[in-house]
Amino acid sequence: MDLSKIISNSFKYPFRNIKRLPIICLFFILIAIIPIGLLVDNDYVVGVGVIAFFLFILLVPGYFVSIIRVGSSQSAMMPSFNLVNSIYDSIRVVFLRIVYMIVPAAVFLIALKAVGPKSRDLLFQIRIPEFLATVGLVLLLIIVVYLVFEFLLFFAKARLAYFNSLSEALKVNKVMGDIRRIGIFTIIKWLIVMFILLNVVTFASSFIISIPYVGLLIYIVIVIPILESIANYSLGLLYSNIAKSYDDDLGNFRNIESRKYDRIK
Repeated sequence: MDLSKIISNSFKYPFRNIKRLPIICLFFILIAIIPIGLLVDNDYVVGVGVIAFFLFILLVPGYFVSIIRVGSSQSAMMPSFNLVNSIYDSIRVVFLRIVYMIVPAAVFLIALKAVGPKSRDLLFQIRIPEFLATVGLVLLLIIVVYLVFEFLLFFAKARLAYFNSLSEALKVNKVMGDIRRIGIFTIIKWLIVMFILLNVVTFASSFIISIPYVGLLIYIVIVIPILESIANYSLGLLYSNIAKSYDDDLGNFRNIESRKYDRIK
């Protein structure tokens, strides 16, 4: 599937499934409870919102994995909600993020330990240009490492969705192989186009927040779920370009094994 079809199908996706779209919207009510509690200045509602937020973490990441999975098979249907599967996939996504963030966290701690005392001395000595240069270089290093592993995590989630296997998603070499097979320039173009279009939609819909009392709630419960479903489905469609080749490879392997079995018989 070429880039233009991926983009157009992604933006049509939520509206082709308008009857099932409320499933995602209901999820996002869970994170809207805390802002509501803060607005009405009610500690009880805020407390309920904290519990609801943890429920959100247990349900929503897993459901979005199922949307990526649907996209990787190039289906236009929004998946039905399955409580057990959503919780299971959410736990796997959280674990995946923890593992992929180990290196950025380690780089941050090592840089803090190595450069922290020196930068503090530079600041005390009022050597501001050197202090800013040192801190700037360290921050740049940390940001670059973080973005690299965030990028890998992005496609690790696609691999998790397609293979339905955490161990496959943890194989960094395989994830990097997927990125090479899709094409780094294709991915960059996809990222740029999706970033621009999603931000345009975000800006165009931001006026909703100005609606008294309910504007923020509408934005959280309707606009954000639509944008998230578009982004995750688009990732699935992008991955579908190599998912088909995996299917073909699996089919060829089964044919070879079947022929070997026939010869033995």
